[in-house]
Amino acid sequence: MVREDGKRNFALREEEGEEPSVFSGNTPRQAALKAARRLDPAPSEEDADTTELRLREKGTDKVHIYEGWAWNEEAPDDKPDWMPEEITEANVSKEGIDHIDE
Repeated sequence: MVREDGKRNFALREEEGEEPSVFSGNTPRQAALKAARRLDPAPSEEDADTTELRLREKGTDKVHIYEGWAWNEEAPDDKPDWMPEEITEANVSKEGIDHIDE
């Protein structure tokens, strides 16, 4: 279901079917990137292990499936004062869409 600002809500589904977190975004990929940034980061992108992320679009039976990974990276030189020296970067790859029968 689309909100007035155009964003949609996506619930992160665990294997048991529980949905402990909700991420919003204009697209499923945007929400998946937010979810991937919460993964345990690897020291570099090459060392990162992928994790399956299943995001159900609220109000529908669609489950967007992504492979996500996160890593630590040094902050840019022109970073604002409040930003830490090391930041978490993330990436995702879409694996498909599933439909739940509940």
